[in-house]
Amino acid sequence: MARFSLCLTVGVCIWLGGCGKNAAGNPWNNPYPADQSHDNIYYDVFEERPKHLDPASSYVSNEYIFIGQIYEPPLQYHFLRRPYELIPLTATAMPEVRYFDSAGKALGEDAPAAEVERAVYTIHIRPGILFQPHPAFARDSQGHYLYHNLDHSALADKRVLSDFKATGTRELTAADYVYQIKRFAHPGVHSPIGSLMEKYILGLEELSAQLGRDLGAGPGTYTDLRDYVLAGARAIDRYTFEITLKEKYPQLLYWLSMTFFSPMPWEADRFYSQPGLFEKNIVLDWYPVGTGPYMLTENNPNRRMVLERNPNFRGEAFPEEGEAGDEAQGFLRDAGQTMPFIDKAVYSLEKESIPAWNKFMQGYYDVSGIESDNFDQAVQFSAEGDAQVTEEMQAKGIRLLTAIATSSYYMGFNMQDDVIGGDGERARLLRRAISIAVDYEEYISIFTNGRGVPAQGPVPPGIFGFVDGATGINRYVYEWRNGKPQRRSVAEARQILDQAGYPGGRDRVTGRPLVLYLDTPAAGPGAKAVLDWYRKQFAKLGIQLVIRATDFNRFQEKVNKGTVQLFTWGWNADYPDPENFMFLLYGPNIRVGKQGENIANYENAEFDRLFDRMKNIGNGPERQAIINEMVTILRQDAPWLWGYHPVGFALFHDWYRNIKPNLMANNTLKYKRIDPELRHRSRLAWNRPVLWPVGLLALLFAVSLVPAWRTYKRRERSRIV
Repeated sequence: MARFSLCLTVGVCIWLGGCGKNAAGNPWNNPYPADQSHDNIYYDVFEERPKHLDPASSYVSNEYIFIGQIYEPPLQYHFLRRPYELIPLTATAMPEVRYFDSAGKALGEDAPAAEVERAVYTIHIRPGILFQPHPAFARDSQGHYLYHNLDHSALADKRVLSDFKATGTRELTAADYVYQIKRFAHPGVHSPIGSLMEKYILGLEELSAQLGRDLGAGPGTYTDLRDYVLAGARAIDRYTFEITLKEKYPQLLYWLSMTFFSPMPWEADRFYSQPGLFEKNIVLDWYPVGTGPYMLTENNPNRRMVLERNPNFRGEAFPEEGEAGDEAQGFLRDAGQTMPFIDKAVYSLEKESIPAWNKFMQGYYDVSGIESDNFDQAVQFSAEGDAQVTEEMQAKGIRLLTAIATSSYYMGFNMQDDVIGGDGERARLLRRAISIAVDYEEYISIFTNGRGVPAQGPVPPGIFGFVDGATGINRYVYEWRNGKPQRRSVAEARQILDQAGYPGGRDRVTGRPLVLYLDTPAAGPGAKAVLDWYRKQFAKLGIQLVIRATDFNRFQEKVNKGTVQLFTWGWNADYPDPENFMFLLYGPNIRVGKQGENIANYENAEFDRLFDRMKNIGNGPERQAIINEMVTILRQDAPWLWGYHPVGFALFHDWYRNIKPNLMANNTLKYKRIDPELRHRSRLAWNRPVLWPVGLLALLFAVSLVPAWRTYKRRERSRIV
């Protein structure tokens, strides 16, 4: 037994000696392979598995994280300049735009939209751009495609894309962009922007009808879209294509920066359309193929996603100029350097916030959001109200970046409702009273840790048309006092409610209490606090608010039918243009009967007339004046309780550079830079194991063996005697 105790003690000492680092000099809790500790790898998380990686089908931000680095539309947003500015990506220059009237006569750039019968966009792309290595391009010595006619025997040993050993590439051409636009009309693609683009692109609606007649929507059959003619999209030569619209629509330029308009090689469409591949889930939705700086090399959405450098990428120079202050903040240190800077990006699935936060604090993730549970640990506010990181974060070199999101969260009134809706003065005053009473400053403080800006209208900061300061406030809800907007008092809201015919929250005619209904898909303990808060806000006016919670599908059904009364909603900008927010209140875009995005079913003839003028003219004083008129109408009618614009908070480690927020661009990974050596040293410093409790336990265990050892020796001696 004494011998065993000695061995145990020696063993524990050996274990303690090797516990701090492994043989490769890495922390013992390192979740990554030891040989990658010094590699140029970016580490981040994703919370929801991506469903669509086909650029014609994807319309979700958690999918753009990946496809935005793989696919390249003609245009992109300048990484540094604000307001957001479109610049060429694969295009050699910004598209040339020409307008024509019904007789084919050329018109000027400032031609009224009513006179424009055709708008032609000519786009020239750069020669020499190559697609990533992919089996769809692989050929034999005679030039025949190796994998375009696979039978079941050839697919017997193929389970993932990497099982196809041969790969190839080819040059990007204008025809690849035309092919992608035709895919909007394909019944099997289900593009979410197909119906919208049919309104604008010449012949797309007709092509959709033709393909619907010719094809089935099921997988496993290939239709060569090169055989179909689309009048609104055609290749002029190898590097030039044209898009023809049926009307003036300047917002097309923004769409040309989105992955919907990325090129699609016919070879990839042909390859992935083979029935045997679909059965094995070797499809475009799972294995994208693009020309961008990165390619997807691992798709395991239940564990991790991995992007690696595209070896065929041509390289791109980091911007050499930005806006005032960028140089001082270090955003131009890489000016002119060839991108991308990072070799590999590993995204791990983290469904819970606590494990993700702990790994960020240990240095195993390079960036982190801030959940409410961690907010006080990460952020403190100065006496002036400015957010800054806590001393604990400062000690680790962690930095904070904030940015007002180009988003609006609001409460909507169903304008078709008999009580709260309509254009009558009584309902309008009721909506105004509620708009004052529901205190979104308090909401932001309680539920978002102060991460929000109360909205004065539909257009958020950073979008043309937003007006700041005293001239930009909603005078029906706010006053300008002491250099900032102050919400009007509840007493004033009660007076307005009295004018509406509901003194003290009761109908003056019937004497019955006013009961309103908020429909929501929110349920569970997390939603209860918010819903209780809404009840209290309405109770200030004596109004009873009844919460009608349902599942999301039922809620959507009620919204579509217009049977909701009040609801909460939100909108994230697709592109940085006021049209993208104003159309949410455009009459022809109502939800009931037309399935548009005007969920409030708001209709105002003057607003609609101004919208039609505003949407088709360029940014400038004339457009701003029209927007001001539109916002005035909306504030008067109050179809929304304007809510707030969220402010994004993110934390970055000191080894992570080029972190200027860009809320419009989806292809920002190529700009990022990592210092792997600084990260490795920090991980070692932050993950030293606390060993003394283990040593103490080992010592106590050894000491506890002493009485047993003595008892054993006494028994041995007694036997001898």
